Parts: sequence; C-alpha cells; structure tokens
Amino acid sequence: MRTYRRSFAAVIALTIALPLFAHHGNAAYETPKTVTVRGTITDFEFINSHVMVFFEAKNDKGGVEKWQGELTSPNHLARFGWSKQTLKPGDQFTFSGLRAKSGATTLWITKVIAADGHEIALGLAD
Repeated sequence: MRTYRRSFAAVIALTIALPLFAHHGNAAYETPKTVTVRGTITDFEFINSHVMVFFEAKNDKGGVEKWQGELTSPNHLARFGWSKQTLKPGDQFTFSGLRAKSGATTLWITKVIAADGHEIALGLAD
C-alpha cells in the first residue's frame, strides 16, 4: 500500500509541475528571425513574471507604432544590475529580438542598446 501511495503522489506532483515547464517556451515568436527596433520608452514594468517594456517607434512610412517587449524575470535581470529605474519614459533604446508570429508589434527582447551605444546586459546565454 505504501508503494501505491508514493507512486500516486509522484504522479500528482509531476502532473502539477509539468505546466510550469511549458510556460517558458517561445512558440509565439518567430525563430530564428531577429528584428531590430529603435524607440522611445513610454512605460517600463519591472514585475513578475516577465519584465515588460512599452515604447513607440517610427515605421517605414514615418508613422508612430506602439510596441511592447517582453524580457526575462526581474529576479534574473536584477542579478545583472537592472532595477525599476533602468529604463525610463522618454529614454531612447534599440531593441533586438524575436517578433510575434501574429505580426503584432511585440518582441521577445534578446538585446538592449542604450542611446550612447552601450549594450545593457540581459544575462542570456548566447
């Protein structure tokens, strides 16, 4: 009877844990195609589970597009020097990353370049 209970407990634990692993896919983004967008920050949310960046960028026709970018967790970024003040509204940055397959103006950000040309570390494996 003990073996049955342990086996049952293990199955339940795995059933609960598996969706947590599935969360971190990038299926919604074009891979390996990378795009680069230069824009002005409108909002920066240093929150769990993923840090969000909102910015405006000019398109090819000179119009303004509203973009959003997703980064890894604030805990991970904090280990590389990020804080709630790293990106501020009005600042200009260049973002590179994977664009949403849907065509939406959304990126999974893989690189951040400040206006002065220096790259801000994300701690991502290359």
